[in-house]
Amino acid sequence: MKKILIIEDNPDVRENTAEILELSNYEVVTAENGKEGVKAASEELPDLIICDVMMPELDGFGVLRILSQNPVTATIPFIFLTARTEKSDFRKGMSLGADDYITKPFDDVDLLNAIEIRLNKHEKFMKTQGPNGTGFVNPERGMEALMNLAQDREERSYRKKDYIFREGEYPKQVFFLNKGKVKTYKANDDGKELIMSLYKEGDFLGFLPMLQSTTYPETAVALEDCIISIIPQKDFFELLHNNPSVASNFLKNLAKELTEKEDQLIDLAYNSVRKRVADALVRLQNRYKEENENNFTISILRDDLASMVGTAKETVIRTLSDFKDEGIIEIKGSKITILEEKKLANMLN
Repeated sequence: MKKILIIEDNPDVRENTAEILELSNYEVVTAENGKEGVKAASEELPDLIICDVMMPELDGFGVLRILSQNPVTATIPFIFLTARTEKSDFRKGMSLGADDYITKPFDDVDLLNAIEIRLNKHEKFMKTQGPNGTGFVNPERGMEALMNLAQDREERSYRKKDYIFREGEYPKQVFFLNKGKVKTYKANDDGKELIMSLYKEGDFLGFLPMLQSTTYPETAVALEDCIISIIPQKDFFELLHNNPSVASNFLKNLAKELTEKEDQLIDLAYNSVRKRVADALVRLQNRYKEENENNFTISILRDDLASMVGTAKETVIRTLSDFKDEGIIEIKGSKITILEEKKLANMLN
């Protein structure tokens, strides 16, 4: 039987909620204020916590902050239950690592569904931790907090080839890609471009120079029509400081991006053009292929592909033509379909 802790100062709401959960075969523990709730969470170690926001002595935000800093309670799913519906409250709760936010008055079915979803997600997550995992840094909670950070933000539309930010500018916000594809590139004195990174729906970009307090080292341009959410610098740093799981996610993203760039530089330094074009197509597939897609197809300008490979457009066109003749890819206008992924991945240098 799953154990749920209810932290609520209103006795009627506390008792009614407890009754609903007990009838649904949950073991229920209650606390009438935030301080008692923190103590109960540490002693009882519930499977899930439901907590009011506005309470005497210690409010719900304080409860979540304290529990998130304790390795024993940091991974317990946490749902806010409140009559407050301001977006600022919602964002603050999610930035601290809350898993859900239910407003009063609530429907019994909605509450039970939210509890079941959070318990199932938590159970799946804990199975991936192994026997020695402390769970102090929770990637699942971190990703949810990141996605919540991007909700209800100012959205800007960018047309294909529009600039999102330019090399040398100072960052004032973080960008979240809701729709579309984006490239970042560096250009030499002659104006020749080298594409450094590719982004897709669900990616954050422009955060590294903000963390380093430097200007953008690259220029970001839309590869196709895009919709991007704008996250203010203040909100971004607040989330990083308050949520170790979010900080961990960004560190992993940075490490992955740096590894990809190192591989790209080695590729440019030592591999033939034929090998580099093959690797570029594999990179595109790894980045943009849909989960249920069979043969990956992408529409890409030959100039952009040349910028990924670090060679002339004419050379890329000739190499693609060779791949087509060999039955490795199919070409229709600007669209390239990969037919033989393994041959590209294992292309001899």
